[in-house]
Amino acid sequence: MKRNVSLYGVEEIEMSRVTLAQWQMLAAVVDHGGFARAAEAIHKSPSTLNHAVHKLEEQLGIQVLEPVGRQVRLTEAGELLLRRARQLIESAASLEDVASRLAAGLEAEVVVAIDQIFPAAAQAKALERFSNTYPQVRVQLHESVLNGGTEMLYDGRADLVVSGIEAQGFLGEPLVSVRFVAVAHPRHALHQLGRSLDLRDLAQHRQLVVRDSALRQSTNAGWLKAEQRWTVGHVSTSLDMLRRGLGFAWIPETRIADELASGQLKPLPLSAGGIREVPVQLIFRDRDRAGPAAHAMAAALKSAVKEVCEQRSIPSNEQP
Repeated sequence: MKRNVSLYGVEEIEMSRVTLAQWQMLAAVVDHGGFARAAEAIHKSPSTLNHAVHKLEEQLGIQVLEPVGRQVRLTEAGELLLRRARQLIESAASLEDVASRLAAGLEAEVVVAIDQIFPAAAQAKALERFSNTYPQVRVQLHESVLNGGTEMLYDGRADLVVSGIEAQGFLGEPLVSVRFVAVAHPRHALHQLGRSLDLRDLAQHRQLVVRDSALRQSTNAGWLKAEQRWTVGHVSTSLDMLRRGLGFAWIPETRIADELASGQLKPLPLSAGGIREVPVQLIFRDRDRAGPAAHAMAAALKSAVKEVCEQRSIPSNEQP
């Protein structure tokens, strides 16, 4: 591709003389081991392929094929050029696929707000599955807390929301029930009391709380009015502090399965309220107007949750 400057000072681009079709025909000849087989495979005449390849060589000034008996093979220069050309062929095919999907109503981007209490394994599995089906669709993932996801829904900033909080004016679909467990490090002072605990005991110690990601109407759900409180921005930060013995917190059971099994964290012996169940819903901003990518993301989330529930015995909210 050459660049020239016109009389108006605007850079003009002179397109390559070799067409994509010529590269495709060269690739077919190489892949099928000759002109006759390639012609049969791609429904072109051998003479058409022969002319296209010879024209390509003439335009480039380089020999790309050489005869070997009744067959042909790439020259060293031909191997290098075809390797680069295959990238163009694949990109063109991908571009056409994207164009056809867009013409059929496929979104260029899907915005998803998923509450941090949602099982991380299910989230990763769902995104991987979606990527395999729609690799060209961009995904904006917002890891929300409490009202953060529903606020994005009200503002029209999310196509899909996974939240443990009901969204007024929207119909949600039950997805999974997340169990929270009150835990602390085994050497935490609360465990050293050696008896059943109540709210008065908890109020004397530091509680770790994850900040509501909503910008306008944030809440302190789960805060027990403890004298000491540390508010963090992500569940993973709270978990790190728990491992270091810096406080107590209610954490989704799926996030601490390994720590509980290894004894790195220990459930608090509360007389009541040590375990909480939070139903999580999947909510469309507008189910009827949602495109195929948004529906595919929803399906991937539901499927992934079902698989994770079966593997780890997490309570599912799936309807019979």
